[in-house]
Amino acid sequence: ILGKCVTSSWLTDLLKGARRLHVSAAFNAKPKVAMSRFEPGTSISYEKLHENIDIVRKRLNRPLTLSEKIVYGHLDDPVGQDIARGRTYLRLRPDRVAMQDATAQMAMLQFISSGLPKVAVPSTIHCDHLIEAQIGGVEDLKRAKVSREQRKLEGLIVVHCLSGWTSPKDVILKVAGILTVKGGTGAIVEYHGPGVDSISCTGMATICNMGAEIGATTSVFPYNHRMKTYLNKTGRADIAALADEHKDDLVPDKGCKYDHVIEINLSELKPHINGPFTPDLAHPVSEIGAVAEKNGWPLEVKVGLIGSCTNSSYEDMGRAASLAKQALDKGLKCKAAFTVTPGSEQIRATIERDGFSKILRDVGGVVLANACGPCIGQWDRKDVKMGEKNTIVTSYNRNFTSRNDANPATHAFVTSPEIVTALAIAGTLKFDPETDYLTAANGEKFKLEPPNGDELPARDFDPGQDTYQHPPAESGSVMVDVSPTSTRLQLLEPFDKWNGKDLEDLQVLIKVKGKCTTDHISAAGPWLKFRGHLDNISNNMLIGAINIENDAVNKIKNRLTGEYGGVPDVARHYKANGLSWVVVGDDNYGEGSSREHAALEPRHLGGRVILVKSFARIHETNLKKQGMLPLTFADPTDYDKIRPDDKISITGLATFAPGKPLKGVVKHGDGSQDIINLNHTFNENQVEWFHAGSALNRMKELQ
Repeated sequence: ILGKCVTSSWLTDLLKGARRLHVSAAFNAKPKVAMSRFEPGTSISYEKLHENIDIVRKRLNRPLTLSEKIVYGHLDDPVGQDIARGRTYLRLRPDRVAMQDATAQMAMLQFISSGLPKVAVPSTIHCDHLIEAQIGGVEDLKRAKVSREQRKLEGLIVVHCLSGWTSPKDVILKVAGILTVKGGTGAIVEYHGPGVDSISCTGMATICNMGAEIGATTSVFPYNHRMKTYLNKTGRADIAALADEHKDDLVPDKGCKYDHVIEINLSELKPHINGPFTPDLAHPVSEIGAVAEKNGWPLEVKVGLIGSCTNSSYEDMGRAASLAKQALDKGLKCKAAFTVTPGSEQIRATIERDGFSKILRDVGGVVLANACGPCIGQWDRKDVKMGEKNTIVTSYNRNFTSRNDANPATHAFVTSPEIVTALAIAGTLKFDPETDYLTAANGEKFKLEPPNGDELPARDFDPGQDTYQHPPAESGSVMVDVSPTSTRLQLLEPFDKWNGKDLEDLQVLIKVKGKCTTDHISAAGPWLKFRGHLDNISNNMLIGAINIENDAVNKIKNRLTGEYGGVPDVARHYKANGLSWVVVGDDNYGEGSSREHAALEPRHLGGRVILVKSFARIHETNLKKQGMLPLTFADPTDYDKIRPDDKISITGLATFAPGKPLKGVVKHGDGSQDIINLNHTFNENQVEWFHAGSALNRMKELQ
């Protein structure tokens, strides 16, 4: 009745029917569906999603893609929000926040600093990153528990049909080869077409998981019967039924348009393997041996590693086990070392029950804890020396230099679990399982049959151990006590506000040459234990970046002393002497993991500006949140004008505003100067973050 003129007689009629209306509504009311079994007090609100979508569809007067439905469905103000693609920033309301234990340490410290009494949405922390792979699952988990006790609080892709040796992983490996690591930057990748229904729900998860490696904001599949089956099989039939009711909001509208379409015919797609050193260097498995020989890459496969978050489903493990069983039946074991990382406690328990773990162990595998392990460098590797050239093949998502084992000479390739298993059995990159033969223990030649495995367990999942810890019912009395002598945790101090002046004479700390991922900026592996201690983890800042001055890593010249030192050491010296600094970088700076520490560390050690040819989107935003100035060369060739000993002034900050470029005054050691134009992507709120010194500071100002 809002907006209507209500007459007294009409109102009387409405009141007369109020009881009937009330009873009918109560009778037809459907029970709310909880977001998860751990949070019965929170429910899924598809009604709100539908309402928002309907408002925006009418505003835009056109069919919407699935990506648009998801984004616009979560708008804070669907009526008033300015919607101009590529220009406006959207204010979104997330349904929940899920974190992992390494980054959650800093998130919790920031939350403590915010002064807020309670989270606004359901939030969970998943403990998987801080378990180092060394011996095996049980032993490694025991060591991790002991360690924790000691520290206490310390564009659309059309997909057509899938069979044989080809797996869902090959879809994203192929896409990465097409789009490269930056081709999806600023885009949501949406999959569609008749082939989608041939991919399992967990197969779709694999594809979306690796979407970050092409720079995509996120990746999505439309809701279908595969997802419904998975939800039913994992005890979430009520969510599946609710999704069925709202299916029209979970698929693209007919007639919607996309910016760019890539078509992949699954019936023609061949198994792929990507690498080394970058996940977009794509090769058909049938060609990798010849390519490796031509490039001088080690042919011997030292280690095959399957599992982790990207490829660790029941289906993945079953298909790998089917190949292992064939080898065992012929009297063979893996020639390479072989590790298996289950993706969850549920997967670990279920593959143990169904015999997959035994088969994988019998073929020579070591079943690790259900954690990230070697994928993020949590791997105590002893089979090669540091600097020794070697090859490993993994079913992970990233293979940047030094990522898995801290060895820059390790040639890491990413592929499907099936191909990893086959190459681990054969022990060489010069093996194409579709055409090549193995030799059985009795001398007989045989070919591996294509892998097979059930999408979901026939006997349902075994949930394993219940390790969930509920938050306290009353959190007001909970105190967080961090020891000032702790090396693992450190309470945060607010960053300084902008002083209202231009940034004058910033010293170039390092001019980075080539690829600089967040692994180069803030390495993982043994550094993960310091993720809750900003000062200690800052000792890894940019230690993997290549200095253009000498082609060395972690070796730069201190312009105050004339001596060479590590990047963090020189940065600390500059900060102690009141000298702010700038990092100069190349294209797609900050690609890879979305780790916030890669933005926190430069700010903590005295950095003010990161000046590059182009940014990976998430890292650029993270820098803004910490009060840094992420800037790009208006003319990318101006990168070549910067010398390692230059000082740079950033001017125009007094009128700093969205869409208004800044100027850079580059002062060379010989007294000459260059004036260059600098672009930025700050919106109004983000300019306020810069003025306040950080997004967290601005949040406090608004309380």
